[in-house]
Amino acid sequence: MAETQTDAARRRVLIAEDEALIRLDLAEMLAEEGYEVVGEAGDGETAVRLAEELKPDLVILDIKMPIMDGLAAAERIAGARIAPVIILTAFSQRDLVERARAAGAMAYLVKPFQKSDLVPAVEIALSRYAEVAALEAEVAGLTDRLEVRKTVERAKGALMTTYNMTEPQAFKWIQRTAMDHRMTMKEVSERILAETAGGEVTQPAS
Repeated sequence: MAETQTDAARRRVLIAEDEALIRLDLAEMLAEEGYEVVGEAGDGETAVRLAEELKPDLVILDIKMPIMDGLAAAERIAGARIAPVIILTAFSQRDLVERARAAGAMAYLVKPFQKSDLVPAVEIALSRYAEVAALEAEVAGLTDRLEVRKTVERAKGALMTTYNMTEPQAFKWIQRTAMDHRMTMKEVSERILAETAGGEVTQPAS
């Protein structure tokens, strides 16, 4: 638990939400979990400016805000590779989730939410962002990167199903195996998929 709190304490979060009460609740929840709220904004344009200035580890954006909405702000922040983005959405806006993903959001939260919903969303967003960064470092071209990501996603799914791993555990295993054997993550993922399809899956090292 101490290790988790230490990791969380290093995470700097920017919140953008036009409803002050929700913004306050978010800040309190994050602070209670050891995250540091480094900035708050009431509109998307301010959120983008603060993200550029503060370089936070994570940005939480409400989907509907004045001046610039959360989707447009997410597109700017994710496009500039500043930080992973979580989108806040009302239950009636579930149809906007796909648009949020297309804008670069790594996770989303449906309002009203509890602290028990917030923390997993934060960790998922941070984990997925780290995965994307690792894949980008390995593959230069955008088309190749998308293909590699699809292959890695399928391999992660195979490991999660076969060994009851979490998504971050599966990715870390692929990444570590690639480094240990001087292979690319795509090569490791393809081997996992081939072994899974053939029914001869090698037990991952702990």
